[in-house]
Amino acid sequence: MKKFKTDKILMVRPICFGYNEETAINNYYQKNSNKSAFEIQKQALNEFDNMVEKLQNLGLNVKVLQDTKTPYTPDSIFPNNWFSTHSENTVILYPMFAKNRRLERREEIYDFFENTNELKILDYSNLENENIFLEGTGSLVLDRKNKKAYCSLSERANEKLLDIFCEDMNFKKIAFHSYQTVNSERKAIYHTNVMMAIAENYAIVCADAIDDIKERELVLKELEKDKKEIILISEKQVENFLGNAIELINRDNISILVMSARAFKTLSLEQKNIIEKYSVILPVDVSTIEEHGGGSARCMIAELYI
Repeated sequence: MKKFKTDKILMVRPICFGYNEETAINNYYQKNSNKSAFEIQKQALNEFDNMVEKLQNLGLNVKVLQDTKTPYTPDSIFPNNWFSTHSENTVILYPMFAKNRRLERREEIYDFFENTNELKILDYSNLENENIFLEGTGSLVLDRKNKKAYCSLSERANEKLLDIFCEDMNFKKIAFHSYQTVNSERKAIYHTNVMMAIAENYAIVCADAIDDIKERELVLKELEKDKKEIILISEKQVENFLGNAIELINRDNISILVMSARAFKTLSLEQKNIIEKYSVILPVDVSTIEEHGGGSARCMIAELYI
């Protein structure tokens, strides 16, 4: 039986987390600070360990992979960008935009899979040599139940490779463009999972970030077709990582929506009430990781379906 939600996740415990200049080129959510590298790593590690403990306490099966000092990988805490797993016993390896992020790929992930018999590996990573990128479930927001791949096209999300993914995995492509305002200019949002999240019964989406009206209508109609209750969020809420949430299911079959504490604070009462019809909300404090890494709770979680 195919699973559309999972209680089993992989997280990478950081050893040298910090501001990554290579990704800051088009990730405008990253902020550099005057804190020392030691202090940033210490705070990030504390946030990571507390998040793992909270997830485990709610009945989620968290596998933790310890990062290594070499090679230097300041973004290793975000493993969902370089691989994804699927119930068809498939693992996909993705091409990464930043050269130092390509060093995050590790064979050790296979140690965490329960069934590696007849494992099917789709390796797109060599397309990095052609400057073609698609950064996992950062670029792809997957509706696994309805076999749809939502993708905001950007430097990190190539439409040709999106087509290949959809053909290989039998997903329907919903491609569009989303933007944020940076110094009064509209700039492409680097990852789709910053501005939208899809759960089984609802979807969180910043429609205002999709400037093209036809593309906006396409996204909303696809969600409506699948009877998702749509929670519209503002661009300000996107800046606070409300779009970067993920639905998991615990051992008692209870839906858990994981988001950051910063995102949770921006929820309106109406938005909160809609989510709580279907899910228990789990806020986690990852403020240091958000500030310096430009990613949040969802980015830190790689779902395991194998």
